[in-house]
Formats: sequence, structure tokens, C-alpha cells
Amino acid sequence: MAKVFIGTGRRKTSVAQVKMTAGTGKITVNGVDVNEFMPYATNVMDLKQPLVATNNENTFDIEVKVTGGGASGQTGAIRLGITRALLEYDKANESNEDSYRKILKKAGFVTRDSRVKERKKPGLKAARRAPQFSKR
Repeated sequence: MAKVFIGTGRRKTSVAQVKMTAGTGKITVNGVDVNEFMPYATNVMDLKQPLVATNNENTFDIEVKVTGGGASGQTGAIRLGITRALLEYDKANESNEDSYRKILKKAGFVTRDSRVKERKKPGLKAARRAPQFSKR
């Protein structure tokens, strides 16, 4: 049986569970091909960045379960999940000069983007948007 590498990614309100196995580069999101699931080609390109940076576009088959949020948040969650799965795959090689960790960290893929929507405050129309001021 093939070895499975797992990574969990989060972004905004999205959570992605990524399973990575040796294969031909096929990416499946919620049982559907990634190109059908994602609304824009830029989103697909964005989530493949860790694979491109480490020259693994056609090395692994990736199966993703993603919930919550919109297209952008889900893309970011999947990207972080793929990054974490790649780090798990390359765990033994961590101290080397050409380790995936060094490559992915330099590109900024290892860090979780913690920005989330700010809550609405009482007396305001949104998080910081005050009602329109009327002098008279």
C-alpha cells in the first residue's frame, strides 16, 4: 500500500484536509477535479504553488476535502494543507540545504494567514463603519 501524507490547512473560515499519495499529479477536491471545482484558473494556479516551488507537480496525487468559506479562503486552506503534507513527506531531509521546509518557508507558504473577518460592533453598521453623520 502506498504511503499517505496528510496535511490540514485553514484560511478565513475554510478548513481543508489534504491526502497526498505517490501518483501522476491528479488533484481532486470534494470528489471533483480541481479545474471543475475552482471557479477561476488563478485559484488553481495559487493552490499548486507549493508543488511548483518544490518541482512536484506530477509526483503526487492529491485528494482534498474542503468545507466552509468561499473560493479564496478554500484555495488558501488547500495550499496550506498541501504545504504541510509536503513537509511531512520531506521530514527526514529537514536539516539539508535543499529541504522543502527552506524552499516553502522562503516562499511564505508555511505561515498560516491568520486574518479573519472582524466582528460587528454594537451601534455601528459594520465592524468599523459608523452610521452616516448628519449635522441637522
